[in-house]
Amino acid sequence: MSIVRAAARPPKPMPYPLAGVTNGRKADRPEAHPGMGAIPHPKGVAFRVWAPHADAVSVIGSFNGWEPGKHPLTRENPEGYWYADVPGAKPGDEYRFHLKTPYGEFKRIDPYAKEVTNSVGNAVVHDPAFDWGEEYYKTPPWNEWVIYELHVGTFNDTDPDTDKPATFADVVRRFDHLKRLGVNVIQVMPVAEFAGDRSWGYNPAHIFAVESAYGGPRGFKEFVRAAHRAGFAVVLDVVYNHFGPSDLDLWRFDGWSENDGGGIYFYQDWRKETPWGATRPDYGRGEVRQFIRDNALMWVEEYHVDGLRMDMTLYIRSVRADAEPNLPEGWSLVQWINREVREKHPNTLTIAEDLQDNEWLTKPVAEGGAGYGSQWDARFVHPVREAIITGDDNNRDMNRLRAAIEWRYNADAFQRVIYTESHDEVANGKARVPSEINPGDPTGFWAQKRSCLGAALVFTAPGIPMLFQGQEFLEGGWFRDTVPVDWDKRDEFRGVVRLYRDLIALRLNKGGLSNGLAGQHVHVSHVQDDMNMLAFRRWMEGGPGDDVMVVANFHREPREGYTIGFPAAGAWKLLLNSDWKGYSEQFSGYPSSDVVAEPGDYDGLPAKATLGIGPYSVLIFAQPK
Repeated sequence: MSIVRAAARPPKPMPYPLAGVTNGRKADRPEAHPGMGAIPHPKGVAFRVWAPHADAVSVIGSFNGWEPGKHPLTRENPEGYWYADVPGAKPGDEYRFHLKTPYGEFKRIDPYAKEVTNSVGNAVVHDPAFDWGEEYYKTPPWNEWVIYELHVGTFNDTDPDTDKPATFADVVRRFDHLKRLGVNVIQVMPVAEFAGDRSWGYNPAHIFAVESAYGGPRGFKEFVRAAHRAGFAVVLDVVYNHFGPSDLDLWRFDGWSENDGGGIYFYQDWRKETPWGATRPDYGRGEVRQFIRDNALMWVEEYHVDGLRMDMTLYIRSVRADAEPNLPEGWSLVQWINREVREKHPNTLTIAEDLQDNEWLTKPVAEGGAGYGSQWDARFVHPVREAIITGDDNNRDMNRLRAAIEWRYNADAFQRVIYTESHDEVANGKARVPSEINPGDPTGFWAQKRSCLGAALVFTAPGIPMLFQGQEFLEGGWFRDTVPVDWDKRDEFRGVVRLYRDLIALRLNKGGLSNGLAGQHVHVSHVQDDMNMLAFRRWMEGGPGDDVMVVANFHREPREGYTIGFPAAGAWKLLLNSDWKGYSEQFSGYPSSDVVAEPGDYDGLPAKATLGIGPYSVLIFAQPK
């Protein structure tokens, strides 16, 4: 998707009142239960819905024979909130709201429904009780995160010939692989109920309900609990830049609309248009703002997720990726959400997908920023993918790579998520990196070497590293929500899997050899564009047991007798040689080794050493303690 780069500065914050009766807030009547949607309690279930243009509202369901008017709701306030308490109703009951309006009568699924039978079925009264079996799961420090992005429906689909996707339980069955790989954060593509059973998830029909085909709300809670017990944090992808556009009961929910718009939940003018349909939520309306805020906090508080990745925030803060942000109310909405998450759940990371190199996304709200903890970084993925996909060595730009490695937001290396593959980068006209390198032979020498070269940069450059499902065993083609990950490749390319495992172990200092790859600091000290060579230092505090030197050869020929600068004289241990034949029989096994750096200025550093490196390879050195 081609988008225009947005202006760096944020729009001015705009105050918006919170309207209506919402989760955790007092109801207008003392005896009324607070909350929205279906609210179970010991004597029954209370129901509350926002329908400002309705003349009458009742709840119909399995508890009253679906009879309109049998359990009417009372209008609580001028904002249009309606409430009723239904004794005898219980969790598991199916229901809808029946609305009489000047525009007709409608049977609507509850916008706040936590569970639905399917995207066009009925809402289900959800029982919030769940035995988490944990007091508190503490995520790793953000500088130690290694993210694995996956799609529930295809990650471990054991029966792809059916029309049903894989489930949360199927994903859990592959936790042993992820544990051995060494990742510690699982990022899940959207799980809010969507149209049909197979989807990427970026077409949410009911944002409070969990996709029934994946296992519903209980299945997701069991997934998060199992992830925490296995040592994984969980980040959930959420979509607030548009809803639907299909199977959308929010559309003209109470009948009213203007300018052919979607009614009370949506903009009614030119601001409604998005690349995915005219279904942008009205960020300037208090009830809609509360609706989205409540959803974000629900995932953190009720499902115990450890982070939220917000999809394409560019279209929350602007209408058409305009040069000037023109949705200040969208900006202030994400500020509100991020501020609340940070204040109430400081261990939770919010991540923006904005891709406009905009440091205001990750500035604190108090400084006028949006307040995200990190953001996906276009400044890394595009130059690195270009460098490893380009076939002609003469066409590589090593200075672009230097900039990609050194780039950061607000002087913080971990305000960016870096990767070579994500769901967006391997679809929509693009393919997995091995297939982009060599479409005719995506598992051959060139594809293996250069895709692994890109992976080595992901795990050695500063930032929060991320990989996409199957990347670690050369998954090829492009991502589709109907094609499962090919797990046979894990055994076929077990050496490549080991390389990823070794890179992750070094990134997290599992061997206790060096903290440098988890540090803030980087200095690209050596760039030879004509030789396709690059070297950089990583460190946290500096010195023995901390300093790391990374040397990368982006050329098809090895380099012998090659000199680079080192931060200190003395012995430097070779921690990893990506050309080792143990990683692939197709690799050349170039005999790189430890080096001893001699005093003498080189590359602006106080010492130098001569080494050899294989084709399209990375060497990682550390100074022993």
